[in-house]
Amino acid sequence: MKKVALLVLGFIFSCNTSQKTVGEVSKPVKEVNPVTYAQTITQEELKEHLYIYASDEFEGRDTGSPGQKKAVAYLKAQYEALNIPAAKKDGDYFQKVPLEVAQVPTGSISINGTEFEIGEQVITFQAANGNYSEVVYVGYGVEEGNYSDYVGLDVKGKLVLIKGGEPTNADGTYVLSGSDEQSLWSNMSEGMAKKSELAVNKGAKGVLYFDSVNYPRYQGYFQFMSNNDSGKMTLKEESSDNFIVLLNEVAASAIKSDIVLNSAPSVITTSLTLKVESGNQPIDSENVVAVLKGSEKPQEYVVISSHLDHIGVTADGQINNGADDDGSGSVALLEIAEAFKKAVDAGEGPKRSIVFLHVTGEEKGLLGSKYYTDYDPIMPLENTVANLNIDMIGRIDPKREGDRNYIYLIGSDKLSTELHNLSEEVNQKYMNIELDYKYNDENDPNRFYYRSDHYNFAKNNIPIIFYFNGTHADYHRPGDTPDKINYDLLENRTRLVFHTAWEVANRENKVVVDKAAK
Repeated sequence: MKKVALLVLGFIFSCNTSQKTVGEVSKPVKEVNPVTYAQTITQEELKEHLYIYASDEFEGRDTGSPGQKKAVAYLKAQYEALNIPAAKKDGDYFQKVPLEVAQVPTGSISINGTEFEIGEQVITFQAANGNYSEVVYVGYGVEEGNYSDYVGLDVKGKLVLIKGGEPTNADGTYVLSGSDEQSLWSNMSEGMAKKSELAVNKGAKGVLYFDSVNYPRYQGYFQFMSNNDSGKMTLKEESSDNFIVLLNEVAASAIKSDIVLNSAPSVITTSLTLKVESGNQPIDSENVVAVLKGSEKPQEYVVISSHLDHIGVTADGQINNGADDDGSGSVALLEIAEAFKKAVDAGEGPKRSIVFLHVTGEEKGLLGSKYYTDYDPIMPLENTVANLNIDMIGRIDPKREGDRNYIYLIGSDKLSTELHNLSEEVNQKYMNIELDYKYNDENDPNRFYYRSDHYNFAKNNIPIIFYFNGTHADYHRPGDTPDKINYDLLENRTRLVFHTAWEVANRENKVVVDKAAK
């Protein structure tokens, strides 16, 4: 808040909302009650939005599809109607996200005379060709601090063989942490990417990756794409001539027979031929980003996000409407934006700026949020104080026991103890929803913390909260329709996000990051 100093008869009086000049009648500081604005978030308006946004007309909002174009047009129209400006300086609500899809590859890989067809014991999602007489085995392929699996090895222009996991001590603890706690190198979603990136940065032509635990997951993904005649979508910036091939235990053992037990790096003489063909097609898609400027700290940003896409139409023509995933988050974000705008119009807007971020390509691998954080952050990440991410908040997890008025919170304590405590206090003060941390467990096999758009903020040390109702029988099915949404719960959960964002945006200091990103 700007302060003006006046020199009057040798005295300095600071003029602001809580102080007065000589002769001024004392007035109490006006306290803003956010409940007034939270109450503008209603079941009726959420339902009205969602019956449009998750209608058959939008055809499941598959990334880059005509239905997704209708979705972004709808979101833009709502922000225009609310008179909330675009975040981009040129006034465009659309942040183009350069994407391309690699067609399902075909071909085979020959290892020491044994042919492996793509899709069974070896998998890749891109073209891979060449003849090689040796492979550099780098064990876990980890390099951090004083530890490196690359010591004394030259991998320039060569194939690198890596296995999943990370090094352990004789007592079973992990070398990097010195404890029972795994690092990001073991993470199912991030570990392979980190190891592959490291190998390529050291000059490797390609990566052969053995991970028996997660291989079935990638094989299922490959089979799904093959059955639906679709390919793997990626950010155009991340395409290259380098490749990664996933191996099951049979294929990996054909290169190194003791790979399961032996983690010592070595150079392996082998005969390996790759004959895999594919092709890339550009995909036109975009994020939708709007912003309300803060009254006192406009250069600090609270980002509230949801993903605008879903999985589209099945091969037999059924529409996956995605009412819960993530139509519920998309319309919640619109209602939160409207509530903040009403506060601004009343002269009671937030101190920090609020960014309303609808991202594309979440279902394809968190691509829209990754583009925003890693390649084109419209608002500087160093000035982004928190991300509140909404992904599926309209249904009830059938596996859950207890009060129906609940929400799963994930990640609130991962980077900032202060944000977690603030979240708890806000809920207790305004909403009294049961906050369930079941999926916040580090050992949760679902790994939800790594599976929605907040993670791209968290990996950049930005405190996050992920709001989630859990999965259900209609998850990624045509049955995820607007008539199955619990609109009273959707209202309560949306108001909780609003109140939390309000508190983060109006507190005197930014929430403190006191933990390292994982």
